[in-house]
Amino acid sequence: MRPAALLALPLAACSGQQSALAPMGPEAAGIAGLSWLLIIGGAAIFLLTMLLLLLAFRGGARLRRRLGSRGAILAGGAVLPTLLLSALLIHTLGLADALGGRSADPLRIEVTGRQFWWEVRYPDHDVVTANEIHIPVGRPVELLLTSTDVLHSLWIPALHGKRDMIPGHLNRLRFTADRPGVMRGQCAEFCGAQHTRMALFAVATTEAGFATWIERQRTAVPAPEDPLLAQGRHAFASAGCGACHALRGTEWTGRNGPDLTRIGARLSLAAGTLPNHRDALRAWIADPQAIKPASAMPGFGAVLAPADLQALAAWLESLR
Repeated sequence: MRPAALLALPLAACSGQQSALAPMGPEAAGIAGLSWLLIIGGAAIFLLTMLLLLLAFRGGARLRRRLGSRGAILAGGAVLPTLLLSALLIHTLGLADALGGRSADPLRIEVTGRQFWWEVRYPDHDVVTANEIHIPVGRPVELLLTSTDVLHSLWIPALHGKRDMIPGHLNRLRFTADRPGVMRGQCAEFCGAQHTRMALFAVATTEAGFATWIERQRTAVPAPEDPLLAQGRHAFASAGCGACHALRGTEWTGRNGPDLTRIGARLSLAAGTLPNHRDALRAWIADPQAIKPASAMPGFGAVLAPADLQALAAWLESLR
């Protein structure tokens, strides 16, 4: 098995966090309820149809004549489907209206799809991060969705349905998390070679926990005192990483790649591709194309000495 696959194995447990049938908010609960209605209703209609078919073949002559009468055919083939589909349409339209409702004071989050990661901005808090959305429990959230390159689609099934992300166009997605937890999201529109490895996490916390997270994100990256970490910071500078990446409070303000201000505290690397720890950071920096081919990240295994690679990974891990 390839090293990248081995590193990705711990993230396989995240599959339980990505289920439309395990809602963590009222919008997702409405969609899950509609799903169960369709599943149970469809199964009941299928069983009824099979029963009638069995009776038509095995029932007595009198029963077969009744099932084949004009009244039975009209009732089963026209009246009943019309009533059921009309009721389902009315229910679905009411649910769609509730899902698109506006809230008085939502938390605005700008999410931009890129090949193959997510840029996340909190414009009202001057915070930029990547591949994670942090939200407070009980507060309405409005995601402002767009793309910089191709079509993407954001889907966090535990919170809401899918919403397309279109270059030059702004879509909105509104939801509320009703309890703390970590939910996995996924790009749901084929966007290129690494479409399946374009995931993100939504982290719902208390209001106090969210405020603490925001404050931490706004804190400038300090100059390291530890010699190993200082060596890693120097390697970051010498390799030119700041041309693509930004770190708050430093001279590096690149916008082509994810903001790395608090990368050490994130749940994953490369948009859900790897678990976030020092060895994974080193492997990603050394040869990202071996882990996520067609991503825009260049490899630095031939540029940096092994000791510098290890120090750089240690420094990035310390940014929490």
